[in-house]
Amino acid sequence: MAHPPAPTLPNFASPFDSTSAVPGLAAPFDPATTLIRMPRLEIVTGFKRSTIYKLMQCPDSGFPQPVKLSNSTARGAPVAWVLSEVQSWVKSRIEARDRVAA
Repeated sequence: MAHPPAPTLPNFASPFDSTSAVPGLAAPFDPATTLIRMPRLEIVTGFKRSTIYKLMQCPDSGFPQPVKLSNSTARGAPVAWVLSEVQSWVKSRIEARDRVAA
């Protein structure tokens, strides 16, 4: 017996798109209100999870702190980071590099 075809899902916008592809949502993409989870954070920063958590422990790094996504206090409770804060941190690293090179 043949299986029915898998349902297709709409192509929702990536957090890196400039406008939303979500039907009925005409507002442009806003990094200040977009939360990204660890896999996307690793892509944006180029760091792995362990390095990200080390940076978060060091106040001098200026690395953004996560937003809790639940009221759980358990280790491993879901968190995410504000995309605009991560982008600002990355830009500050680029500017620091440029200051040293000058």
